[in-house]
Amino acid sequence: MKAVVLAGGEGERMRPLTYTRPKAMLQVAGKPLIWHVLSNLKKARIKEAVVVVKYRKEQIIDYLAKENLGMTLEFAVQGERHGTAAAIEAATGKAGEDFLVVDGNNVCDSEIYRDVIEKHDGSKTVGLKKVDNPHGFGIAEVKNGVLTGMAEKPEHPKGNLANISVYAFNRSIFDEIKKLAPSPRGEYEITDVLKGAHVVETEDFWMDVGYPWHLFTLNEYLLEKMEANAGLVENSTVKGKLIMEEGAEVVDSFVEGTSYIGAGTKIGPHALLRGFNSIGRNCEIGESTTVKNSILFDGVKAKHLTYIGDSVVGEGVNFGSGTQVANYRFDAGHVNVLTEKGWVNSGRKKLGVVVGDETKFGVLSCTMPGKMIGNGCWVGSGVTVNTNLRPGQKIFLKSEHTVIG
Repeated sequence: MKAVVLAGGEGERMRPLTYTRPKAMLQVAGKPLIWHVLSNLKKARIKEAVVVVKYRKEQIIDYLAKENLGMTLEFAVQGERHGTAAAIEAATGKAGEDFLVVDGNNVCDSEIYRDVIEKHDGSKTVGLKKVDNPHGFGIAEVKNGVLTGMAEKPEHPKGNLANISVYAFNRSIFDEIKKLAPSPRGEYEITDVLKGAHVVETEDFWMDVGYPWHLFTLNEYLLEKMEANAGLVENSTVKGKLIMEEGAEVVDSFVEGTSYIGAGTKIGPHALLRGFNSIGRNCEIGESTTVKNSILFDGVKAKHLTYIGDSVVGEGVNFGSGTQVANYRFDAGHVNVLTEKGWVNSGRKKLGVVVGDETKFGVLSCTMPGKMIGNGCWVGSGVTVNTNLRPGQKIFLKSEHTVIG
């Protein structure tokens, strides 16, 4: 059975990180989301996949062309129509007689893929999982193991079985998709043709990554499963686990917890890594800098006296000496985040900053908890960022000086 991997989404709720990359290319535990999805498909003994792309599709195509995942991959481009059904339709003629459909942004255990394949009844099969907050998911109505309805983020949910976007279909699904009308939000929804599907309920790990701070939970889960692989570690104390790519170095530093360190990255001297960290390739974490429970993409530089806590930092970001990321409210309450959809309670008491690619921080700058800073921004010396910044904005501190004598 082939897999159809849906990776065309823009990921608006993941901004500012997705201004410059598709959601499936967000990094966690050292690799893009789509790498983890394809790796788990391979563990489920799937050897061929059709990857459906759209938004910034070249990034996914180029990345997978360079990666040796041991799978046969081909690509299909989603057209102008929006929605999951439209994305699946793009694989018409490439998917085969029976095929598995998975979301390229949601990471789950390979056992879920195997269960759905093995229990596929030859027509339509859908994977479901019990969740604690059914208001935030598509919730299924089930009778005698058959799907009878699906409510998207219901105000009054009739159950807690969430749609985890893992399906097995027969090629006849394409005929049903062709007959679909757009939903009220203008999308072609695969949930509109799921009625009557065989249900497979799972208790294995699955995670829908909706907002940037959800990456922390996924990062921790994946890092805990990975085996230690320490490389060049000199005159350092490691109380935990290091997972290091070729060419990574840890020198004269202290590591507490679990950290993934990408190829060519240099940690130290006198750096501190705490908690669960994913640090990309060719980063520089230097003198008296602390990185705690954070995800840093490739090429991040924090060479002097910087604190980065509970943050997601895009590619090529530079922190000037003494930059401080505040991650905790005075009242110890949950950190609220102003997103493009309005204010959202992160559910986290510690949340630092989310920074887009190629942003620069001046010396002694600071960010308040839960702020979103776009790509290509400049934060001047001594500035305290207490509001979100749009891509390309520059913020400087205006001050007056009086010299006497």
